Amino acid sequence: MSIVELGRKGRLTLPKKIRESLGMGRKVLIINAGDHLKVIPLPSDPFEVDGTLSLNKPFSELRKQAELIAEREAREKRS
Repeated sequence: MSIVELGRKGRLTLPKKIRESLGMGRKVLIINAGDHLKVIPLPSDPFEVDGTLSLNKPFSELRKQAELIAEREAREKRS
């Protein structure tokens, strides 16, 4: 666990040790989970995702699926 300070522009720098332990690249998904944020590392190549979303569906359907997953996770965290 680490405590970090936001910069003047609201930017947050994640400690190097945490970034390295998660194998983080330059992009993350941030989900507002009500009383906290959820930060999920994203692969540099979005097509490297291991079957999380089916690429045979239209983008709008994929987005809806991702939003439903995020909402479910946020509700579970609040419980």
